[in-house]
Amino acid sequence: MSDTTGNWDLYRSFLAVHKEGSLSAAARSLGLTQPTVGRHIDQLERSAGTPLFIRSSQGLLATETARSMLPYAESMRSAAAALLRTASSSNSSPEGRVRISCSEVMAVEVLPSILANLQTRYPKLVVELSSSDALEDLGRQEADIAVRLVKPVQAALVSKKIGAIPLGFFAHRRYLDACPAPRNLAELQDHRLIGFDRFLTYVRTALKDVPALDNIDFAFRSDSNLAQLAMIRAAGGIGICQVPIGLRAPDLLEVLPDQFPLALETYVVMHENLKTSPRCRVTFDALVEGLIAYRAIALDR
Repeated sequence: MSDTTGNWDLYRSFLAVHKEGSLSAAARSLGLTQPTVGRHIDQLERSAGTPLFIRSSQGLLATETARSMLPYAESMRSAAAALLRTASSSNSSPEGRVRISCSEVMAVEVLPSILANLQTRYPKLVVELSSSDALEDLGRQEADIAVRLVKPVQAALVSKKIGAIPLGFFAHRRYLDACPAPRNLAELQDHRLIGFDRFLTYVRTALKDVPALDNIDFAFRSDSNLAQLAMIRAAGGIGICQVPIGLRAPDLLEVLPDQFPLALETYVVMHENLKTSPRCRVTFDALVEGLIAYRAIALDR
């Protein structure tokens, strides 16, 4: 595949076809024409000497060869994005692109005010916010900076420990008006409980300290923390959220505040190669300062 090795455009089309399942949908997502995307796939298939996609009733499906190429193409995409962010930056002032990875809840409930203040101070800074509960790989430069809810274990990272952000049971006052608050963890089972469908890594880590919740029966389940939070706000029952988020909402009341010792150890992390980059340095510092202030909401209750 020597004639296609360095041509990112071909692999960009390859990734789009794999994601979208058709040439036309891939072309729309990339802003290209369908014939152009088709030519890119044809060129890759000629170089590979084998088909990369087969037609089916579900659209274009990746062959075994295409599936084996996928992780390398995704690495090319990460590298291309990192090159663009680096090229857009300045060596002397905080400007250009910086990509931040964080959980859904952090992206929606916590970071916007921090980032708005940051961009007010540095208007030439372009922020890309990746909101996912999956951990993006900083070593592969899938993101420049990450807000992590588990201790970072990768080498060559600069990290700042924010501290433990406490979790708590919260319910809307309308729900508690109809169903008096439980007096202990055992009485939780008498209530409609809001929780997880599948436990993510940081959730399992936190729950190991509260064995009483191992067999908890949730009436509403969702993998999305945002969906759980929305259900709490809708008076759907008692659920778990970060204490600072709960305390900021006038209609949410904390339940069993002294019987729920869960907390999320929080870190701001970036690759050590970026610590001299002005755009990354000011963003890193702003996140640390803002998250420390956010955590203090719970400590001051």
